[in-house]
Amino acid sequence: MSTRADELSEFHDELSAVARNMLSTRSSGQGLDWRLIASSGWLGLEVPATHDGADATFAEVSVVLREMGRAVASGPYPAVAGLALGALGQVEPCASWDRMLRQTASGDVVPVLALDGDHPGGCHFHLAGATGGLVLRGGADFVLGAPDADRLLVPAATSAGETVIVDVDAQAGGLHVEARPVVDATRTFGRITAADVRVDDGAVWRYRDGADAAVLLCDRAAAAVACDSLGLAEAMLEKTVGYAGVREQFGRKIGSFQAVKHACADMLVDVTVARKLVGSAVRQVSDGSPGASVAVAMAASFTGEMAVRVAGKAMQLHGGMGYTWESGVHVYLKRATLNRTLFGSPARHRARIAQRYRS
Repeated sequence: MSTRADELSEFHDELSAVARNMLSTRSSGQGLDWRLIASSGWLGLEVPATHDGADATFAEVSVVLREMGRAVASGPYPAVAGLALGALGQVEPCASWDRMLRQTASGDVVPVLALDGDHPGGCHFHLAGATGGLVLRGGADFVLGAPDADRLLVPAATSAGETVIVDVDAQAGGLHVEARPVVDATRTFGRITAADVRVDDGAVWRYRDGADAAVLLCDRAAAAVACDSLGLAEAMLEKTVGYAGVREQFGRKIGSFQAVKHACADMLVDVTVARKLVGSAVRQVSDGSPGASVAVAMAASFTGEMAVRVAGKAMQLHGGMGYTWESGVHVYLKRATLNRTLFGSPARHRARIAQRYRS
């Protein structure tokens, strides 16, 4: 068991180093070319080997998500690898599913899961029979990566009460995607509205595990955001400690001042605790453990507030420089601020944890 764990740890370290090196070639807030991401194999990490993938798990995807947060990189990778591929992994195989999986791994298709970032727990779309076939109705107000998508994977409730995934062309008639302005300029969000969108029978995919799959997707979404928050907090800690080691005030490095030491130590404690919580959440989501929801809620509730706290302290310790565009600290603070409420606020996650103590 320890040998297997050591091998995975070594692989994760290598994957992290490669991702960090690739992401360091672009400016803060920018993303890599989509073809470069596809050729790196990041899109196919969770895809089965039979479909040209690496046959890995969410644990490996989380490594890249963490590095994306560290680099505050833009682009649809978190929406595709973090959410859409998770949904594809939960549905029953069919011909259209097979095609989608291969095209996603190769980078030919950019599918986005229409999961509302403000209200991830509900089903906001409905699939009903009509003259001439099936139609999709409903809407989601805050969908990560929606403006970048060419395919939308829409969770919808059928008239029989079953929840399914509907594969819809982003340009389909009756479907409207409106970009939503947000404080974080490194990511895109959109409002999706479906008004009697015609759906083929082959585009309706059923979950393997029914209602439990929808819960797993929400847990996975929150875990993905926690990975991003951890990565950006780690970057802010490193950047601040480095700055404190070179910036001088009153003839001394500011890192020698007791108040600065205490502040950096507090940041380190926050990041260390977050690593443990996120690591536990990722392992349980990857394994499909029964307690995954609690582990995810603990990680999300802590990292959501922690990342804002660490980025805010980084801005403070950078002094006047921290408030300039040149420092780049504001990019991290804005991303952390949005992460705090994306796919569940800390209060909402704490309420989920409290459920296990209720009789």
